[in-house]
Amino acid sequence: MLAMDIPALERFLAEEFPQANALGFSLLALEQGSITLGLTASDSHLRPGGTVSGPTLMGLADAATYLLILANIGPKALAVTTHLSMHFMRKPDPGTLRCVARLMKLGSRLAVAEVHIHGGDASAPFAHATVTYSIPPR
Repeated sequence: MLAMDIPALERFLAEEFPQANALGFSLLALEQGSITLGLTASDSHLRPGGTVSGPTLMGLADAATYLLILANIGPKALAVTTHLSMHFMRKPDPGTLRCVARLMKLGSRLAVAEVHIHGGDASAPFAHATVTYSIPPR
């Protein structure tokens, strides 16, 4: 059973981490073990050459993992990224991105997620990441 649903996660972000809104993502779906975020990549997300920037993709993967962990353990603001490895597999053009994170491990001190970022049509992924978080003592 999840500790937080989408409205609770949105309230948490608004109250505890409002700067996360700068990325411009939305929470699209949440279920046991996975979360989906959406992002409409606009000019502010682009790097020279008209492709979505690596920092945007990495931020999306990190945000998805953070929210997925909080959904499972509750509002622990001090859960922090300890590792993020990203593979950029093809050029993401501006437009709709879908980021799906799935828990691989949720332990008492560490959580690991696998993340895929696709176009809005769920085509082959633009990027793949693994993300590890340190969880504060409960």
